[in-house]
Amino acid sequence: MAVGDQPRTVVWFSCGAASAVAASLILKENPRAVIARCIVTNEHADNDRFAAHVEEWLKVNIVNLRSPKYADCWEVWEKRRYLNGVQGALCTVEMKKKVRQDFEEFDDLQVFGYTSEEKHRADRFRENNPEVKVRFPLIEKGYTKQDCYKVIQEAGLELPAMYKLGYHNANCIGCVKGGAGYWNKIRVDFPDLFDRMARLEESIGATVLGSKSPRELRPNEGNHKDLELPECGLFCGQNEWMTFGS
Repeated sequence: MAVGDQPRTVVWFSCGAASAVAASLILKENPRAVIARCIVTNEHADNDRFAAHVEEWLKVNIVNLRSPKYADCWEVWEKRRYLNGVQGALCTVEMKKKVRQDFEEFDDLQVFGYTSEEKHRADRFRENNPEVKVRFPLIEKGYTKQDCYKVIQEAGLELPAMYKLGYHNANCIGCVKGGAGYWNKIRVDFPDLFDRMARLEESIGATVLGSKSPRELRPNEGNHKDLELPECGLFCGQNEWMTFGS
């Protein structure tokens, strides 16, 4: 709901470092901003811990939203018999995009945590969603992913478990948009989930990799490089992320 005559500002928090830092920057400008999260149970359970710590850090209550139709991505894939393709990932549409659209108001200013390396993604979002009034504060301020990791560590927060396992974000475990190297890593870190996806592919006659099943991957196939996390230290002398309410 808009406050007075002012449109509502909504920051979309994905349980990653970047969206947490984007929320911190926006709250400095507008303490009434709403921080919203689309709950997807396919994510690592540690994401809930990180979200709770971000609430404490920012001194806000995150608005938790869920799909009213599907319990998780597995239900989307199994019922719709579709994984990923030229139109994108159906699970993202059902578990996040439609949930966002149900929550949004026509005049919302919506904020996303794309970093400076992801300007192409921000540009594509603008192009595909011309009706959305949007801001990308990390791009505005030149924040990289590494900068965001440092901000979180300097704030005394422990990064989500998926980062510490070497993944580049805290998205769902077994993302259908991942490539060969990603799925080879999933095979090692989450073998039960890897096998479940392989069985699902066989059941519906589709594959996350397009041309082959993850079962057919050679152990060294793909180019996934484990995430290198920074050591704790001062971040360029900036202190915009310091503890809220101090």
